[in-house]
Amino acid sequence: MKLLVTGASGHLGHLVVESLLERGVPAGDIVATARTPESIADLAERGIEVRRADYDDRASLDAAFAGIDRILFVSGSAVGERIAQHTNVIEAAKAAGTGFVAYTSITRADTSDLVLAAEHRATEELLAASGLPHALLRNSWYLENYAGQVSTALEHGVVLGAAGEGRVSAASRADFADAAAVVLAGEGHEGRVYELGGDDAFTLGEYAAALSRVSGRDVAYRDLSVEDYTAALVAAGLPEGYAAVLADGDRGLSQGALFTDSGDLSRLIGRPTTGVEAALRAALAVVPA
Repeated sequence: MKLLVTGASGHLGHLVVESLLERGVPAGDIVATARTPESIADLAERGIEVRRADYDDRASLDAAFAGIDRILFVSGSAVGERIAQHTNVIEAAKAAGTGFVAYTSITRADTSDLVLAAEHRATEELLAASGLPHALLRNSWYLENYAGQVSTALEHGVVLGAAGEGRVSAASRADFADAAAVVLAGEGHEGRVYELGGDDAFTLGEYAAALSRVSGRDVAYRDLSVEDYTAALVAAGLPEGYAAVLADGDRGLSQGALFTDSGDLSRLIGRPTTGVEAALRAALAVVPA
């Protein structure tokens, strides 16, 4: 059986390939794709077939999906362009006669009012209309979204946000990747919708307190309005559109848009999910003193 992972040059896709190998899937049964195959030469060196697949290039998708039984469809990163791109992926998968597609979506995409959810919801609808057997992997935030900012938080002694007392069910990329590998390589997942998130949700105030405990330095959470948080992100150098999307994420977080207590993630991976303190310790281990 041939299993294909799209977006294998990205953090999540690459981790899914690693997880498949760790779970005993033979390298010869795995196909990894990227827009530039050279970017995943390390996977080719391990015996994995590497193919070019560009979501904007339907012909490349048709060639990449030939002979594939099951696809992990990692959502594209070009916000605002994903509906056309994802349509290409789904149509190519259907034309290839693919037997199953697992799609990485977002928490409660069918009802969420997050800006980021709109294209995921549209993609889920396209999958349903396609008739392809599929599963939806609705991921909450990555812990790395927070742990990757520890240097800035420690430098200023503050975590900025607009999330109020909202709780986020963040989990590590590795946790989400393990779940995707289980679904891609396993059976009985057709028609399933998995709401995936960490076992221990937290507020951003609790996140700041955890960073204080782990680092031994005082870090506070400062809650801002969505408008002020957007302005702060722009002042920090982010493009205005991207800043607005991040601030909208916090707005949704404040209303529970990224919280799930389904337990789906830990059940799929067969272990507790990574906690925020463990993620922070790992991040601090590589942060210059």
